[in-house]
Amino acid sequence: MNKPASAENPSRFPLRELVLCVALAAAVLGVYALMGAAYSTRMLVEAACYAILALGLTIQWGYAGQFNAGVMGFVALGGFCAMTFSVPVNEAFWASELPFDLALALLYVVGAIALVWGATRLDRLGVPKRLRTVIAILLALVLYLVVISILRGVTGEIQSRAGFIGGLGLPTGVGWIVGGALAGGVGYFIGHICLGLRSDYLAIATLGIAEIIKAFLKNSDWLTRGTATVSPLPWPTPGPGEVGFVMARSLYLAITVVMIAVIFFLLHRAYHAAWGRTIRAIRDNEVSSAAMGKDVNRRRLQIFVLGCILMGIGGAALTSFNSIFDPQGYLPLNHTFLVLVMVILGGPGNNLGTIIGAVLVYIIWIMSEPLALGLMQLLASLGEGSGWFSGADMQSRALQARVLVIGLLITLVLRFAPKGLLPEKIHHYR
Repeated sequence: MNKPASAENPSRFPLRELVLCVALAAAVLGVYALMGAAYSTRMLVEAACYAILALGLTIQWGYAGQFNAGVMGFVALGGFCAMTFSVPVNEAFWASELPFDLALALLYVVGAIALVWGATRLDRLGVPKRLRTVIAILLALVLYLVVISILRGVTGEIQSRAGFIGGLGLPTGVGWIVGGALAGGVGYFIGHICLGLRSDYLAIATLGIAEIIKAFLKNSDWLTRGTATVSPLPWPTPGPGEVGFVMARSLYLAITVVMIAVIFFLLHRAYHAAWGRTIRAIRDNEVSSAAMGKDVNRRRLQIFVLGCILMGIGGAALTSFNSIFDPQGYLPLNHTFLVLVMVILGGPGNNLGTIIGAVLVYIIWIMSEPLALGLMQLLASLGEGSGWFSGADMQSRALQARVLVIGLLITLVLRFAPKGLLPEKIHHYR
C-alpha cells in the first residue's frame, strides 16, 4: 500500500514547534514579572479570544484561500448576541404594549420581503422579464417607505419609553453559542452572494458588509443603545467582586483555553480527514477538483461559514470579558488587521502556528505601548535641559507606537518568513 510522503519527515522531532512554545512561554513569564499577575492574566484572556478569531480566519484563508476582510463584522455580531442574551430583562419594555407593536412591525417587514420576492417570480405567470423587474423595483421602493415609517414609529416609542428592548437574562454561554450561529447564518447569506468573487474583490465585499453590520448596530439605539453602550455584561465565571481580579480572570482564561483546545482538536481531525483534503485540493486547483466531481461551491461555502462561526464565538467571548458592548469599539485595525497579522505570523493553514502567532502578536501589541512610554521617559530624562528631545504628549506618542511596531513586524515576517513561523505542512501522496 502506498503511504503518504511529505517534504518533511512526518516523524521528525518537532524542534521548531518546541522552540517557539518555549520562547512564547518565556515572553509570557516576562510580562508577568514586569506587569503583574492581574494585568498579565487579562492580556492572556484577550489573546485567547483573539486566537479563536485567528483560527476562524486561518481556515478560510489557509485552508480554502478565501481572504475575508470583514472579521470585524462577525466579531460584532458575536458581541451583540453576548449582550442581548446575558443582559437582564428590561421590565419597562416587556411590561408595556411595545413588544406587540414591535412584533407587528417586524411582521410587516417579513410581509414586504415576501411580496417583493413574489414580484421577482412574476415571469413564471407569463409576465415579461423587463416588466417583472420594473414591478419588483417599484414595489420594493413603495413597501420600503411604508415599512420604514412604521418601524421608525415603534422604535422611537421604545427609545423614549424604555431606552432599549434590553436582554433576555440567560446564561452567558447561551449568547456565545447563538453568537456563533448568527455569525454563521450571516456568513451563509454572504457566501451565496460573494464567494463567486476572487481575491481582492472578495476582501472588498466582506469589508463593506462588515461596515454595514457595524453601522446598523451603531444606529439601532432601540436594539443596542448605540453609542450609549451597554454595560456591565455578566461573565460565565464568578466576577472580580466575588473572588478577586486575578482569580476571576484566571477562571475566564481556563474557559477560553478549553474552548481553544476543543476547536484545535476538531480542526486537526477535519484537516487530516477527506473533507480537509478536498478543501485543500479546491484551494490549489479548483478546475481539477470540479473535474473530479467535487462540489466546489458547496465546499467553499462550508469553510466560509465555519470560519464565521468561530469569529462569532470569539467575538462573543471577547465582548463578555470586556464587560461592555460598544458598537463603535469594533475597529478594522483591532479586529481585522490585527487578526490578519496573527495568521500571517503564525502560518496560514497551520492551527498551532496560528495560536502561537495570535498570542505572540497580542503580547507585542499590548506591550509596545508601555515599553515605548518607558523608552520615551528615559530619553526625556537624558535630554532634560538640552532641548534635543521633547517629552510632551508622550502617552499619545507611545500609543501610536503600536501601529509602528506591528507594521515593522509584518514587514520582517513577509521578508524573512513569508509562510509564517510554522508553515503549513504539505503532504504529497504517491
